[in-house]
Amino acid sequence: MARAAAGAVPSAGKAGVRIVVVGDRGTGKSSLICTAATDVFPANVPPVLPPTRLPEDFYPDRVPLTIIDTSSRVEDSGKLGEELRRADAVVLTYACDQPATLDRLSTFWLPELRRLEVKVPVIVVGCKLDLRDEHQQISLDHVMTPIMQQFREIETCIECSAYKQIQIPEVFYYAQKAVLHPTGPLFDQETQTLKPRCVRALKRIFILCDQDRDGALSDAELNDFQVKCFNAPLQPSEIVGVKRVVQEKLSEGVNEHGLTLTGFLFLHALFIEKGRLETTWTVLRKFGYDNDIKLAENLIPSSFKKSPDQSVELTNEAIEYLRGIFELFDMDEDGALRPLEIEDLFSTAPECPWNEAPYKDAAEKTALEGLTLDGFLSQWALMTLLDPARTLENLIYIGYPGDPSSAIRVTKTRKNNRKKQQSDRNVFQCLVFGPKKAGKSALLNSFLGRPFSESCSSSTDERYAVNVVDQPGGVKKTLVLREIPEDGVKKMLINKEALAACDIAVFVHDSSDESSWKRATELLVEVASHGEITGFEVPCLIVAAKDDLDPFPMAIQDSTRVSQDMGIEAPIPISTKLGDFSNIFRRIVNAAEHPHLSIPETEAGRSRKQYHRLVNRSLMFVSVGAAVAIVGLAAYRVYSARKNASS
Repeated sequence: MARAAAGAVPSAGKAGVRIVVVGDRGTGKSSLICTAATDVFPANVPPVLPPTRLPEDFYPDRVPLTIIDTSSRVEDSGKLGEELRRADAVVLTYACDQPATLDRLSTFWLPELRRLEVKVPVIVVGCKLDLRDEHQQISLDHVMTPIMQQFREIETCIECSAYKQIQIPEVFYYAQKAVLHPTGPLFDQETQTLKPRCVRALKRIFILCDQDRDGALSDAELNDFQVKCFNAPLQPSEIVGVKRVVQEKLSEGVNEHGLTLTGFLFLHALFIEKGRLETTWTVLRKFGYDNDIKLAENLIPSSFKKSPDQSVELTNEAIEYLRGIFELFDMDEDGALRPLEIEDLFSTAPECPWNEAPYKDAAEKTALEGLTLDGFLSQWALMTLLDPARTLENLIYIGYPGDPSSAIRVTKTRKNNRKKQQSDRNVFQCLVFGPKKAGKSALLNSFLGRPFSESCSSSTDERYAVNVVDQPGGVKKTLVLREIPEDGVKKMLINKEALAACDIAVFVHDSSDESSWKRATELLVEVASHGEITGFEVPCLIVAAKDDLDPFPMAIQDSTRVSQDMGIEAPIPISTKLGDFSNIFRRIVNAAEHPHLSIPETEAGRSRKQYHRLVNRSLMFVSVGAAVAIVGLAAYRVYSARKNASS
């Protein structure tokens, strides 16, 4: 770890680096490029050079560079913008003998790069160092520090002279290094500390290398780490030297077992401060990290062969592993993972995957905001249902052993389940439809054990709630409720496969409001019709919410008529205010487990089926008639043949 082996270091898989040189006219852009490529200061240079290529052996990383010269004329601004959008890095020049060009960095060029949304490292280069007035010597740090504080995209600053061959190769070396080994993802220049995502990645690497799980890297483990990352062992004296450097600066960085995590992180911060970013990047890339300090996409299974009406679930092995993880991180043994314990669990992932929608607040929590085991497993079930690749990625981050793809399974199609008249699924997705103020959100809140609230705010975004539902016989199923805002139904049903992933749909209405009932039945017909047309029919239940209020006149008659006409169960009355739920969640799961039942039939669907039956019957008659005719013709031919033979 004290030194890298000779030869190239991993370079983020880039086949080449494209550097675009910009700046005011006369600041030395073309001379800088010419001198870098030929080692000779040019007597005459054209206004704009053609693309210049530096071969792969020009710098130690062995990645070829293409350098693009540009014009600063107003009429060429369109082409300049095109080149900048294709850049991997930008070299921004000013002339050391022209202070006005330095001022233009912050008044024009850097704001212009932001306006064009050029989000790549910027290397600020002062050219014509040999022409600066000796009586006006100024510190580069003094001049550039305020500019760099304002424009964080500046990676580094350097002054050079093409005429006197001062620091010319270094300009493009720093530009290439900024692309292959960028500072930004690793280190916060303002606080002079490693960035959180970098710390998390290095912590995971440390844990992977700590084979005996004693919280420190022994000499042997350090040596294995060195060989893996740099293809060369450390000498015993070098290991002693590494630990001495750490211990002198940070006593807790080394203990009797070896280098601690604190010491490991300190070493990398030290490498970065000394400009040796390639050391830390080599380590990260050897362990599969990309420039965003996330595991590279090719390391995470992301393609799952499944039809639209199949879903993805965790296997029993993965669930057992997660049970063990829950117990391991439940440090206070209170049967719940509190926010700090959840953060600790995901401290080796780039971030906690449940901090944002749709996972945030999607599971039941304790009074102290903790997740019970059921809540914890429910979150994983939801993530697996919606984004299996995200589940596998995070299982890898937290140390899942073996092949991560063995942690999930693809269920059978709903069509297959309907034929067999039972579902093989352990996780069911239920779409919750209904008009505004019908009680959809209250239903989801009650599912998560949250108290009833009189205040009502209509949801404008889809929302998820997930929990475990206990079934008879001690069987546990996971139910995912997905609330669909009334205004979003039409847009949702534009997609032919909108209902494919849905195991069951419920339609909620305010039982005291006739208009709410009518709108709920309209939505029921829309959804049922969509299922009939697309072939993705789903079981449906009607929920009569706010049963604590007086029902509207004709409520019983209307609901009986609709349920009988459509061939589904009568509306299920519930009152979230009174806590009377009529076993609604168990009934939802039960209906989902029997996908051939509770499927509504619209008038149009009924007519369509009758038409198909009529056509099929006609085809059958035609085929029977044709068969009779063929048999009759054959008999006639036999008869004719015999008659001719006898005469």
